[in-house]
Amino acid sequence: MVIPTPDSGILKRVYANLVGSGGFVSLDIPDKVLKRLYTYGSLQDTDRGVEFEIKNRLQDAKFAGVSRVVINGNEIDPDRVRLETADGETFRLDEVTESDPISFPVGRTVVVVVEELSIPTGDHDIHVEFLAEPFGELSLDISDTIRDEGELPSIPRDEEDNYSQEAIQMRHEYLEEETGVDLEHVPEYSFDSQRGEGNIENFIGVAQMPLGLAGPVKVNGEHADGYYPIPLATTEGTLVASYSRGMKAINMAGGATATVVDDRMNRAPVFVFEDARNARDFRDWVFDHYDTMKEKAEETSSVAELVEIEDYMTNNLAHLRFSFRTGDAAGQNMVGKATFAACNWALQEYPGYVENFYLEGNFATDKKASKVNDMMTRGKRVTAEVTLDEETCIHHLGAEPESLDHHSKIGTLGSFMSGANTNGAHPANGLAALFIATGQDEANVAESSAAILNTTLLADNSLHISVTIPSLIVATYGGGTGMATQQECLAMLDCNGTGNVNKLAEIAATVVLAGELSLGAAISASDWVTSHESLGRNR
Repeated sequence: MVIPTPDSGILKRVYANLVGSGGFVSLDIPDKVLKRLYTYGSLQDTDRGVEFEIKNRLQDAKFAGVSRVVINGNEIDPDRVRLETADGETFRLDEVTESDPISFPVGRTVVVVVEELSIPTGDHDIHVEFLAEPFGELSLDISDTIRDEGELPSIPRDEEDNYSQEAIQMRHEYLEEETGVDLEHVPEYSFDSQRGEGNIENFIGVAQMPLGLAGPVKVNGEHADGYYPIPLATTEGTLVASYSRGMKAINMAGGATATVVDDRMNRAPVFVFEDARNARDFRDWVFDHYDTMKEKAEETSSVAELVEIEDYMTNNLAHLRFSFRTGDAAGQNMVGKATFAACNWALQEYPGYVENFYLEGNFATDKKASKVNDMMTRGKRVTAEVTLDEETCIHHLGAEPESLDHHSKIGTLGSFMSGANTNGAHPANGLAALFIATGQDEANVAESSAAILNTTLLADNSLHISVTIPSLIVATYGGGTGMATQQECLAMLDCNGTGNVNKLAEIAATVVLAGELSLGAAISASDWVTSHESLGRNR
């Protein structure tokens, strides 16, 4: 079935016309994309009148005035309309013009307030015509609803300072009143609560996780070189002991060789077209304009570097997977902003018609394991490897090299048949504990744990074992790495701050390797259950 093209779509694209004064170009933005400027659910009937919100979800712009507002078919007198910015400034319509616009960067909101008007609960139609540089004249036709939802429960907040001790105490009192729980341990923390801003909302305290020290382990990397004590945050008995055992085996072999072989963070927008042929033509146009797309993306960051745009075509859709280098940050937000800028440029400049666009089509597989990550890399692609002699295998790990190699191959078949995301025994175990300790985004264990294990029995009966992690998401700057205890754990690894992300990647891969050695040996020697029994896990 062919989806009908709006009558003016292609013509507007091909023959963009100058309108109004100031030389703004009127650009044809797909209706479904344009409507995202309106914040659905923002329509309210308040003491000061009717109000609704417009939010810039396209690209940095200047808001140059509202020329017309119609609500439920009734033209609104411009003298009754006020524009309110996110920082609290209020403007009359005649104060916002092409020569004196309001700054309107991505993410900024403008609340339109219609004074001396009241509307009831129910559905309402809104028509707004406004001018924004560089988009030109835009119009929105929206239907929104005011719902009578009554009093819904909510968590106490302080709009002025939601990280103050008073705000935190309000929430403690709320919990005691609603649940009967008088918090004793959760409120005990050693850092300034203001440090939580940007990392947590509605802060009430901390969930204290036991922190153990494994190793040290010797890493012979290009960035990590030496012995590293490994902080692991976990409540699983035997985990620290097991990883320490694997690390000792690595040390007995002279250390693990660790290598970062690729580095890219992804965002994968999807563009919707009438049919496959139009999708293909757009893909080709993007590739022809790669240099400009790269320029537009990299303008948004001093760090992000676009290295490739991959294409995955299906039906009438063009999935484009943008891959960036992101320095010492994990970079998901960074690449989202950069990709957004490049895509908005494409939407404005492409001479054909784009039916719809979404910044993410679920092809970047953020916080999900996937085959595209295995093949094309997400985050760091890193390998850690070691060769253990027969004596180390038997006398330290308690399993013969042949047994370790045989079990690895049997386990690979089992993983293949079960559809597991790894043929390793438990890569997620060590990574989760390391991630929590060092302030990584723990949800990224989903893709980071998709490790590829390989063993080779050598002629002298030694065993070479290697682990490749094709989508290891780690950072030494930004996000949770700035929290107090997490900074200290990164400092233990000499990985706190910029310039250390590849070092952390090499260490993380070596941690996974140690865990695979230890658990693989325990299973091969039938020591798995007894080890848990002796260390209390199964009591």
